[in-house]
Amino acid sequence: METLKRKKVKELLATPAGADVMAKGWVRTKRGNKQIKFIALNDGSTINNIQVVVNMENFDEELVKKITTGASLCVKGRLVESVGSGQAVEIQAEDIEVYGECDPVRYPLQKKDTSLEYLRTVAHLRPRTNTFGAVLRIRHAMAFAIHKFFNDKGFVYLNTPLITESDAEGAGDMFQVTTLDLANVPKKDGGKVDYSKDFFGKKTSLTVSGQLEGELGATAVGEIYTFGPTFRAENSNTPRHLAEFWMIEPEMAFYDIKDDMALAEEFVKYLVQYALDNCMDDLRFLNDKYDEGLIERLQSVLGVDFRVVTYTEGIEILEEAVRNGHSFEFPVHWGTDLQSEHERYLVETHFRKPVILTDFPKDIKAFYMKLNDDGKTVRGMDVLFPKIGEIIGGSEREASLEKLERRIDELKMSRKNLEWYIDTRRFGTVPHSGFGLGFERLLLFVTGMANIRDVIPFPRTPKNAEF
Repeated sequence: METLKRKKVKELLATPAGADVMAKGWVRTKRGNKQIKFIALNDGSTINNIQVVVNMENFDEELVKKITTGASLCVKGRLVESVGSGQAVEIQAEDIEVYGECDPVRYPLQKKDTSLEYLRTVAHLRPRTNTFGAVLRIRHAMAFAIHKFFNDKGFVYLNTPLITESDAEGAGDMFQVTTLDLANVPKKDGGKVDYSKDFFGKKTSLTVSGQLEGELGATAVGEIYTFGPTFRAENSNTPRHLAEFWMIEPEMAFYDIKDDMALAEEFVKYLVQYALDNCMDDLRFLNDKYDEGLIERLQSVLGVDFRVVTYTEGIEILEEAVRNGHSFEFPVHWGTDLQSEHERYLVETHFRKPVILTDFPKDIKAFYMKLNDDGKTVRGMDVLFPKIGEIIGGSEREASLEKLERRIDELKMSRKNLEWYIDTRRFGTVPHSGFGLGFERLLLFVTGMANIRDVIPFPRTPKNAEF
């Protein structure tokens, strides 16, 4: 027994009976009587527990009393065929060491169901629940699949800065980065903040997107992708918004809008297939507990061609729905930015498949999108999914120096910190495209969770930066 090497629970459940084994993990439950105890042990490697059978004749009662929900153990014993249903094997315990006791009165994770809202208040412990163990394993699998997809296609992983002076989206909702003493901010003669005294000598913020820097990479090495945290200081408390979230942003030289759409469709299908192939135990658990249509919905986006629809066609469909008695909370007319309810109507009710919406009014899209010949619309594209709405947003980028400069002037944007970006159109400009996938939006779709705060380990939202 002394020379045993620990096996993870996931390995043990796939190991034939008959071996001497050692398992380590946390107690999910303990039940039984004076003669025999049954401990459900889990180490986070799988949604499934391994049952440990404790014959009380062989163990000190005081030791077993310490084995409560949440306690951590090292168990050595014999792997035997399980008499009960639900698992093929179980461990007949021969030796148990309690690594860490757990106060059963104060431990916030009890056997009974606990609300997701409450679990957000104990985010340091919620990964130990079945739900968040499943979410974190799926989150890891999706991150790995993202890197694998782009690596296998020859893309270069580009690390773009988190601290920047440029607002890529033009929205202005950025977190400021400063080392100035906020109780004694240096001022210029006119009363404005003197940023020359700040760490970087200028006003800087946390990035909202790595796209602009990503374009520089694409116009040097061809095809790149970014994958990192981004930040929005938007005072929004909806189930779809976070102040800190992760974005995947590929940028590709020599891609037009059609190439961009084809890559986006291939990408999300690859990720969904990867989840179905590698995370089925966790998906079944989430399907049964939270969203009975989850697995079926994941399968529904595979094996179908996404429907490409212009924004104008989409508006006409939505206006027709209103005329036929359908009620939307937000108004619909040409020129409005579509809301989630509009996007979901197109996907779930009208087309019943994922939709790629294209050719948006230029006034509701960013300055860098390529202008269409009509002068009113741009070559943007949004991928819309059931239950989520927009999951990807992208475009062909404006490659013309003249048109890009005109658009920047139209929007009265400051060129002071954009000249480096404009240089890519001065020195060897090329047709190029890209898109952004919000990682947590993807995870909402893949896990079936209803609130974006429940697919990230430590959510950052207005008035909430605990843990």
